[in-house]
Amino acid sequence: MRKLKEVLRLHSLGLSQHQIARSCCISQSTVHEYVSAAEAAGVKWPLPENWNDRQIEQTLFPQRPAPAVWAQTSGAGLGADPPGTADAQGPDPATGLAGRTGKRPDGYGYSRFCDLYRRWLKKLDLVLRQEHRAGEKMFVDYAGATIPIHDPQSGEVHPAAVFVAVLGASSYTFAEATSGQDLRSWTGSHMRAFEFFGGW
Repeated sequence: MRKLKEVLRLHSLGLSQHQIARSCCISQSTVHEYVSAAEAAGVKWPLPENWNDRQIEQTLFPQRPAPAVWAQTSGAGLGADPPGTADAQGPDPATGLAGRTGKRPDGYGYSRFCDLYRRWLKKLDLVLRQEHRAGEKMFVDYAGATIPIHDPQSGEVHPAAVFVAVLGASSYTFAEATSGQDLRSWTGSHMRAFEFFGGW
């Protein structure tokens, strides 16, 4: 619902639903849902100045419960926690979307989970600053998937591994493709990286 206003604003400018979906990074079906709800409720842009996000949502989607009301009559699923507990703290990353541990058998919807996760993440004080002295460390690894190498004479295609070495202080990077990830290739790539960085 966070992009509801922007969807209505762009729609008023004459953009297609496809263009709005791309601009807001949401699905076209969500754009269609918002626009259809606004038309059914007779809501047009610009919105009244005194309307906040909750007012807009309740006007367009009166059948939906207020965000604080998640309890289901069975007491299980999305609303098993009373207002102000799990929703205020954020989703439990261990239970994820589907609540596989049994704490939330029905899980959260994707957008709700993302909202709660972002709120929860903002409360964490995560700083992982690493300081490296120049020339002290070189980080090495093979990068992701292999790349195809075409033999111009035979036309055969061989997979090549991409070796990457990065200096910690400057992020100066060396990369090369090798025929494999065996010990000979690994050692040879290190030697050529040292030569490239002038540290051999």
